[in-house]
Amino acid sequence: MTNSYVRENINTSRKRMEVACLDMLQFHWWDYSNPGYLDALKHLTDLKEEGKIKTLALTNFDTEHLHIILENKIPIVSNQVQHSVVDMRPQQRMAELCQLTGVKLMTYGTVMGGLLSEKFLDTNLSIPFAGPPLNTPSLQKYKRMVDAWGGWSLFQNLLQTMKKVASKHGVAIPTVAVRYILDQSSVAGSMVGVRLGLAEHIKDTNAVFSLNLDEEDLNSITEASKKGRDLMKVIGDCGDEYRA
Repeated sequence: MTNSYVRENINTSRKRMEVACLDMLQFHWWDYSNPGYLDALKHLTDLKEEGKIKTLALTNFDTEHLHIILENKIPIVSNQVQHSVVDMRPQQRMAELCQLTGVKLMTYGTVMGGLLSEKFLDTNLSIPFAGPPLNTPSLQKYKRMVDAWGGWSLFQNLLQTMKKVASKHGVAIPTVAVRYILDQSSVAGSMVGVRLGLAEHIKDTNAVFSLNLDEEDLNSITEASKKGRDLMKVIGDCGDEYRA
């Protein structure tokens, strides 16, 4: 990965956005066997020092390679990873490293494309047309995560637990789902997707900021979550689902 190639692409982004400095550059790399990611990040660090990038971040890097990057003095501020009450992998090896280094986690998949909602509570997807359709790529993806974690019946148990917590606080299941992850170690923020004109989630998302889960809430959700399989053992570390 050459310096000129990296500079050319960053300059293209700056020109398209009509800014002198990119606020954040999130970097992803598919193939760990190709060490070019370190070269690219070193070139990006040079651009940061020149004032063309404000902060450097990663997307879907695992703990081992985040550690390698930090050992090479690359100033990473965050790593964007999949994290939900079903997928608690980031709270294993990744969170420990983040605590030691100050790197923060930005999470996605926190409401699992909408599966973590009242819409899918008390439904049976094994019966054709009996439940809501899995009509988006996200729903289909996270249904596979549910299957890997423990299946639909166990997921219903989790939804029922979260519904009890949500009803206690007068909010919806997605609000509880996001708040629970925001309360986890090293998590700085969580992204909730929208479908403009179809599902914008403004009310539920705003409610996250005033929701305080107490110890009883956290313990009940954690207990329900732990009834499923450890996805670290099933899939691997953060981002490994994209590199299998």
